[in-house]
Amino acid sequence: MVETSARLLKLLSLLQTHRPWSGTELADRLGVSPRTVRRDVGRLRELGYTVDAVAGASGYRLGAGSDLPPLLLDDEEAVAVAVGLRTAAGLTVTGIEDSSVRALAKLERVLPSRLRHRVRALQSMTVPMMAGGPAVDPDTLTVVTAACRDHETLRFDYRTHEGDLSRRLVEPYRLVATGRRWYLVAYDTERADWRTFRLDRLTLRTPNGPRFVPRDPPATDLAGYTSHAISSAPYRYQGRFTMRAPAAAVAERIAPTTGTVEPIDARTCTLTCGSNSLDELALWVALTGVPFTVHDPPELIEHVRALTARLADGAGLRMA
Repeated sequence: MVETSARLLKLLSLLQTHRPWSGTELADRLGVSPRTVRRDVGRLRELGYTVDAVAGASGYRLGAGSDLPPLLLDDEEAVAVAVGLRTAAGLTVTGIEDSSVRALAKLERVLPSRLRHRVRALQSMTVPMMAGGPAVDPDTLTVVTAACRDHETLRFDYRTHEGDLSRRLVEPYRLVATGRRWYLVAYDTERADWRTFRLDRLTLRTPNGPRFVPRDPPATDLAGYTSHAISSAPYRYQGRFTMRAPAAAVAERIAPTTGTVEPIDARTCTLTCGSNSLDELALWVALTGVPFTVHDPPELIEHVRALTARLADGAGLRMA
């Protein structure tokens, strides 16, 4: 039988998975009797942990307490948290940089030396490339997330790419993070259609509107839906290309904010993207380095021929 202190730590680690555990399950995991489990649960409660009894069964679950108790992390979890805190300073959510640094300093003070060396080695060998552009206020992120969860309509002023302002009333569904931006997928009640909104362009109005019954989402793949909405739909020209390379290889070269990649077979895929310029559309796809065939828009096909002739002429080549 393990010592009591070590057993308590192991019990706490199991409870922190936030799933209900029966007393028998915990006893088996710890190699003790159910009676000992009950005593250990009592000790955790004395230490300030909220351990709830599961109704209808002799079981336990770690609840949310008024105070934040210490967390138990294994080696990989501790490194992941440290790296995540380090990265958070460069995220597109304002106001968390200082708190991330403070939390990282606290974590590093208690990390074993073997893990501290791993984290510092990773940090010293990594050069961050910060994303530009406006960031999202964390309060906005919190309010929108809660509205999605609680099915409350949102009222906000929205600024378009061109700078036009409009007032919106929407039924929020989900948030989609692209790495550089946060997007809200919501049903616009006045326009009677699904829309995608950049969070850094909206200004919330309070209070929220009434609750609503959630609608069926616009797509099962919300990431793909958002990618299409922000990379193709807003533009004058919507390009569609067959790329003669596997979808995974093309996706490595195309950010989801600039194009949508869908596999056709093991060797080819479809790329959809948008632009307000035919020249930009043709050159951008050509610069991927992947052989392609143009399908849409129809005028792009002739435009590519003319562009090819101009480029060849500039290089002193004669087209056959």
